[in-house]
Amino acid sequence: MLSWALTFLLIALIAGVLGFGGLAGTAVGIAKVLFFVFLVLFLISMIARAPRPVP
Repeated sequence: MLSWALTFLLIALIAGVLGFGGLAGTAVGIAKVLFFVFLVLFLISMIARAPRPVP
């Protein structure tokens, strides 16, 4: 998931340098969404793997 976010960020940077503002904006939006999805899934996996006290 993180690699996809970085890929879209790279596409946005290249498109921005070449002057494709609309494409760059769309790619940045997709990259943001993918990054936040990655962050939420990462936090959920960390909480799920947290050691639990033995009763």
